[in-house]
Amino acid sequence: MSALFSNYSLLPHNTFGFAARARYAQLIETEQQLLEALVDPRTVDLPRLILGGGSNVVLTRDFDGVVWLIALHGRRLVKEDEHAWWVEAGAGENWHEFVQWTLQQGWPGLENLALIPGKVGAAPIQNIGAYGLEISEHLANVCAIELATGKSHVLDAKDCQFGYRDSFFKQQGRDRFVIASVTFRLPKKWQPRCVYAALANELAKQHIEAPTPQDIFSAVVAVRRVKLPNPRQIGNAGSFFKNPIVERSHFEALIAREPKLVAYLQEDQRVKLAAGWLIEQCAWKGRALGRAGVHAEQALVLTNLGGASGAEILELATAIQDDVEKRFGVRLEPEPLIV
Repeated sequence: MSALFSNYSLLPHNTFGFAARARYAQLIETEQQLLEALVDPRTVDLPRLILGGGSNVVLTRDFDGVVWLIALHGRRLVKEDEHAWWVEAGAGENWHEFVQWTLQQGWPGLENLALIPGKVGAAPIQNIGAYGLEISEHLANVCAIELATGKSHVLDAKDCQFGYRDSFFKQQGRDRFVIASVTFRLPKKWQPRCVYAALANELAKQHIEAPTPQDIFSAVVAVRRVKLPNPRQIGNAGSFFKNPIVERSHFEALIAREPKLVAYLQEDQRVKLAAGWLIEQCAWKGRALGRAGVHAEQALVLTNLGGASGAEILELATAIQDDVEKRFGVRLEPEPLIV
């Protein structure tokens, strides 16, 4: 049975840098430790919080329960055929390092998702995406442990019920499962994805007309390093708000009075609005509210300017939501888990 740490600081386990503490914490490095933790008499009746990299969470208070620090490692080629490679990674693997490793093995497909902070296990929960790619497109299955029974379940992409920054694990499966590993299907017929302007501009700046997977990986890293602050230097959780999706009629009414509105037509004919642009138009980019701020290079990113609490970040988020809703009739939805 893994060690139990009392009055445990969560400062190293959340990228916002909140100085919250947990009543107890346990490091989970194997599936056996996970199963033992499920029935640990010391904590079995306490609330649980599952943390990986802590890159998508806002801790508004100390946690009066047990925090499981997921550190399930391992990565391997499960199988290969003429069409694809199936690659598995433990939930505790660093996401960016995993993407880098797949490219080093000659298995492209995830390069557009480079430098996204966090662990592999969090990727399907959030259906992470960037620069024209979402993880759902290459996910083969998720191995998850049911908390109530300790049984292992294998869920395929359909079972995961993926949506925009959404999944089964955030809805019906919330607080019911902990992800142990994720397997990806990476097609051998690779096609570059360079439709996003920032990525296309970076490749053009490097005079790359026919990019390789490594070229795209490097360009994504370069763009993200310019636009997004390093959490080790400035506390943040990446993009704080989802890009809202509105009905076509709402979009047409907005574009009539906001001709520069940044938007993307969806397959279902609804329209995705660029949340960062909406925030910028409300003059929040680069501004601060006490010790919480909006990043000067990317309005989607809220930052801990030093000593901010989760409550202060939420106060800033609410002020932004109110202003955006007042001007555009859209209520922005936070991406991170609020605890």
